[in-house]
Amino acid sequence: MKEKVVTLEEVLTLARQLPARDQVRLIERLAPEIERALVVVQPPPRKSLWGLCADLGPAPSEEEIDRIRREEWAGFPREDI
Repeated sequence: MKEKVVTLEEVLTLARQLPARDQVRLIERLAPEIERALVVVQPPPRKSLWGLCADLGPAPSEEEIDRIRREEWAGFPREDI
């Protein structure tokens, strides 16, 4: 037999019908379960971008970048294209 899915609105409507003392008891019983669920759902902390690139070694110097850029663009525009 298929179980009925209860919506948030239906739960809120029923909870509002409870006396205040029972509403507090409901929250007290749900809060620990919600906290446990949130602990499980939290993703592991991310590495910083600096940490992700640490194994690549030092970055090229400004001079190296300029030299390589000149080499790559030396033949542009080409006449044979």
